[in-house]
Amino acid sequence: MATTAPAVAAPAGEPAHFTYFPGHYRWSAEMLAVLSTAPYGGAEISEAHRIGRELRAHLGDDDAWFRAWSAGGDRLRERAERAESAGHRITAASVYLRACCQYQHAEHFRHPKDAAALDVFRRSIDCFHRFAALTDGPRIEPVEIAYRHGRLPAYFVHPERPSAARSPCVVRFGGFDTQKELQYVRGVGELARRGFAVLLVDGPGMGEAIRFRGIRLHGDYELVGTACLDYLATRPDVDTKRVAVLALSLGGYYAPRCAALDERYAACVAWGAQWDVHELWVNRLKQIREGKTPAMPVPADHVKWVFGAGTFEEAVEKFREFRLDGVVQKMRCPFLLTHGTEDQQVSMAVARKLHDSVGSKDKTFRIYTPEEGGAQHCQRDYLTLVCDDIGDWLEEKIGALAVSR
Repeated sequence: MATTAPAVAAPAGEPAHFTYFPGHYRWSAEMLAVLSTAPYGGAEISEAHRIGRELRAHLGDDDAWFRAWSAGGDRLRERAERAESAGHRITAASVYLRACCQYQHAEHFRHPKDAAALDVFRRSIDCFHRFAALTDGPRIEPVEIAYRHGRLPAYFVHPERPSAARSPCVVRFGGFDTQKELQYVRGVGELARRGFAVLLVDGPGMGEAIRFRGIRLHGDYELVGTACLDYLATRPDVDTKRVAVLALSLGGYYAPRCAALDERYAACVAWGAQWDVHELWVNRLKQIREGKTPAMPVPADHVKWVFGAGTFEEAVEKFREFRLDGVVQKMRCPFLLTHGTEDQQVSMAVARKLHDSVGSKDKTFRIYTPEEGGAQHCQRDYLTLVCDDIGDWLEEKIGALAVSR
């Protein structure tokens, strides 16, 4: 008879998840975000550890972080270029992808976004495009999504084994600044293997959209969600009756809003909960004023930058419209919420409020614990587990399993 081994608890006082820089939440969270993408080609542990060892003597110095990860990206880009010149396409593709990710992790903590930051980000985009041109799959097509405030850069990732002429599709947004390239190394290839097309979008305030097109963050995200559906309706290879919207972190506000306000979405995944983002940031601002460091994924100045605000107070005021009460009650499509019990950025109480308020009759609340893994923000401590769970759920709701029933 098969038996299941009991979960092993962490020793008292020791976190259950891997903490690379003890005592520094933001750096440890970012390193965990780097390492967790290794199964999807976003990182190599030895390469990341080399940079991490160098940074241990500079804990909290974001300039040192920027220099170290930028140099790591340069090393990988040069290696990829040598491989490409020698005709080794597969090697070059995988190394270009890791170079892209190292550049983007370098740039995350760079404020202000000066010429050096933008140069590194341009290098990241170039590396991703080289990866897309050289990889043996899935096929990645750069596209643009026109909407009220401009044109949003995006990638249309083709399904690897489409089961019909028109495939189901997942529209994916990041969060506060998880650009489309870093989304790619969070399970997108696995969705393509399952037969899904994926539309990866740099939404307002994110990635190329803000850096090179000046499109700031705004709360009426349904404009973006609807524009994505309108774009997909022009494609003969997408089944527009089987389109889901998925977003992580702050995207726990974006995705539910899009699905609640455009009934064409057939399913919705909030990869991490949100409820009243203004209230969340009022509390963070209070902590900052008291000399405390709130658990945040980016430097505090990032909130001013995404809105083009001059002060923290002005930026936080712009979050007033980022509330889901009165909106998610309108949702009717199947809904999945994933959240960890140890999420230090957004509480379980917020997650329960979101789940309970969603109007869909078909809704699932997947909770992750330290014993199982995935209890940290957006399951950065067990990425493959949440990606598998989301993929399975999407198969059941809009994928091949849904078609065959």
